[in-house]
Formats: sequence, structure tokens, C-alpha cells
Amino acid sequence: MLKKMLLHWKSWWRSIYKQNHFILKLGFSVLLVGLVFRLLFSRSDVILEVQETPFVQETLFSPPPVSFNLPEIVDQIGNEEQSGRCNLFIGDWIPDPTGPVYTNETCKFIEDHQNCMKNGRPDNGYLYWTWKPRNCKLPRFNPHKFLQLMSNKTWALIGDSISRNHVQSFLCVLSKVEEAIEVYHDKEYRSRRWLFPSYNFTISVIWSPFLAQAAIFEDYNGVSTSEIELHIDKLDTSWTDQFKNFDYMIFASGEWYVKTTIYYENDTVLGCHYCPKKNFTELGFNFAYRKVLGNVFNYILSSNHKGMIFFRTATPDHFENGEWFSGGSCKRTEPVKEGNFSLSEVNKILHEIELEEIDKATAKASEKGLNLKLFDITSLSLMRPDGHPGPYRHFQPFAKDKNAKVINDCLHWCLPGPIDAWNDILVEIMLNGL
Repeated sequence: MLKKMLLHWKSWWRSIYKQNHFILKLGFSVLLVGLVFRLLFSRSDVILEVQETPFVQETLFSPPPVSFNLPEIVDQIGNEEQSGRCNLFIGDWIPDPTGPVYTNETCKFIEDHQNCMKNGRPDNGYLYWTWKPRNCKLPRFNPHKFLQLMSNKTWALIGDSISRNHVQSFLCVLSKVEEAIEVYHDKEYRSRRWLFPSYNFTISVIWSPFLAQAAIFEDYNGVSTSEIELHIDKLDTSWTDQFKNFDYMIFASGEWYVKTTIYYENDTVLGCHYCPKKNFTELGFNFAYRKVLGNVFNYILSSNHKGMIFFRTATPDHFENGEWFSGGSCKRTEPVKEGNFSLSEVNKILHEIELEEIDKATAKASEKGLNLKLFDITSLSLMRPDGHPGPYRHFQPFAKDKNAKVINDCLHWCLPGPIDAWNDILVEIMLNGL
């Protein structure tokens, strides 16, 4: 690129050289010095280095005091080159020779099911892509400055196993600065909390796949002994009891609503989703999902919360030639262009409900002075069918038999992998209010 630019300048220089030798020679020298300085230092603020429950059925699917005064360091981390507003969720995946900022060997927070390289995935090309919005720049966030900014702050990711997948990615990047210490976990290790002691910064993941009160009868392998019982009018106290303790929250749900579920309202059976053996009214998962999201947003709107709250849209799966239970797989090794991979009908319905409900909620939040933001990763994630563990959710699945039949995971993400880009987008939104 620099060579082409120099040739262009030389051609221009020769064409007008005779007209004003001294002035143009001086001007050319100044411009060349400026160009070199730009190339060397324009990205100086960007960091260049930078346990999941089994997959099975998920496709059907005392913290420190709160304070929220952002220090002046915000201006140092943000995207200084950006001019005007942009949509960080519209763009393309482009080759990135620098690769990930951490590896499966440098991060201890990667659970076995997402540790694709350790489990024997033979290709690594999926690691060398980065998300590039079309109308603005997106730097990799600086973990050191981020932790400085987050001193005495609290984060929580609230949702299902994808939220846990995401928090592991976040921990891997931040642990390039300081290794987090686990300070809490529940009995099943589904809800957990970590502390970065030098910064008194805590980040939690709260297991709440429906965001509402639910009785789930599944074992560790996802095998159900009875239908899920979901109270669509009662929010899950696992997060409501802690809501006021967090400065930043990322809510997410969706996938679990597709499972066989009986719906309750006022402690009375209202209907169900896919319960042919029961004499209940079939209401459909879309009914329940819309109802619960409305309740979640109403709770947030009535909270007078002073921090920042995100709602992350559901991540799409990439099963091809079947589902997880019928031989479906995800064998692609590189991203696809926009439009080359379609959302499943289920994901389309989930995404439509999410966008409609968050749109109503953000309008009301703006009137109330609440900081509620959409984190729409659905489309950009749809373009990464190459980023899943596939058969490599298992350790060396073909070591003994190259034709072994194993269940593929085409929903969760390899670590490192495409999910790491979510962190860059998240921090950019947080800092610049995009």
C-alpha cells in the first residue's frame, strides 16, 4: 500500500515539478513525514496481543458498592479515529494475520467443550479473522485500560450457556493483564464470580436460561425426565435479588424456549409448548418468550438503575445436513459472506421478538434516563459457521476411529474464536454510546 502511494506521489511530483520546484519539494517532504508518522502511530492505542455444560439439548433450547462515575480514561480507550455515528453490527469478517490475543495454552478459563485446539481440531484458519464494521473502525479493546476504568465496578452476564461461553472469552482477554480469582460458584458451577484483586473489579455469570422462574428436570448430559415448568409471570430471583449490585449487565436468552415446556401463570397451568401427551393448550414458544422479555424490560424500566444494561440477541446455530440429534454438523473452515447462510426459522422468530421488545423498551428507557442498549450479534455471528467446536467438543474424537460418530456442537464457540469479537464491540458501545 505504501509503495503504491509513493508511486502516485512521484507521478504527481514529476508533472508539476518544473512549475514551482522549491515550494513543492518542501510540501512533498512534509506530507511524506506525515504519512510515515500516521502509519507508525495511528493504532498505538490498540492492543495487538491481546465451563460450559454439555451441548446436547441446548439447541432446543458480597460485591463492592455500586458506583457509576466514568473517569477521564474513557477518552483514552475509545475509537479516536471514528467520526460520527455508525452501526458496529453491520460489516464483514476480514483476514487478520495477527490472530487471537490469547491461546488455549495461555488461558485457564476455557472449558473442555470449547477448547477446540486441545481437543484436536486440525485447522486453525478460523482464528485469523476480525470483524470490520463497514462505516467505522473497531479497535481491539485495551484490557489494561479497561481494568483501570472498571476499578471498583461490577459486571454480570445473565443467561444460558452462551453467556458462560462469553464470560470465558472476556476472562481470557482480561487475564493478559491480571489473572482473575474465582470467589464464588454454585453447586453445579453454572453461576460463578471472579475478582481482579488489583482493580477490585468483579465479573459474574448468572445461570438463568429463561430469565424467569423455571423448574428444569435435566441431568448433566441434558437428558430430561420431565417437561420444563416455566412461570412466565415470575422473574428468576437468581438475578433479581442481585440486580442492584451490578454496574453493568448483559442479559440474553432464547435457545431454551424451544424445549418442551409447560407454562404457568398465577401458579396455574396456562398452556405449553410441544406437549402432545398433555391435554394443554399449545401456546408456542414465541408466546412465552415475548411475555417474559416484556416482564424483564418492565422490571428494568421500573428499577431506576444508574448503570448500563445490554440485551444480547440470541446466537444462531450452524447445523447443516441435520440437527444435533440427526447427524447435523458444521464442517466449514472459514467465514461466509452476508446472505450466504440463512437463519433457521426458530432463530428468525426469536430475533424478531427480541428486536420488537427491545425497541419498545429502549424508547421508554430513553424517556426515563436509563441506559439500556441493544447488543445485536445475530447477523455477524451468522457469518461464522466455521467458529464452532463441531465434533471437537470431545477430546480427540477420532483418535481411535476416524469414522467415529459423535454429536457435533454447532451452537457454542471455540475459544479463542469469533466470540472474542463480541468483547471489542461491547466495550466500544460502552465507551462511545453507539
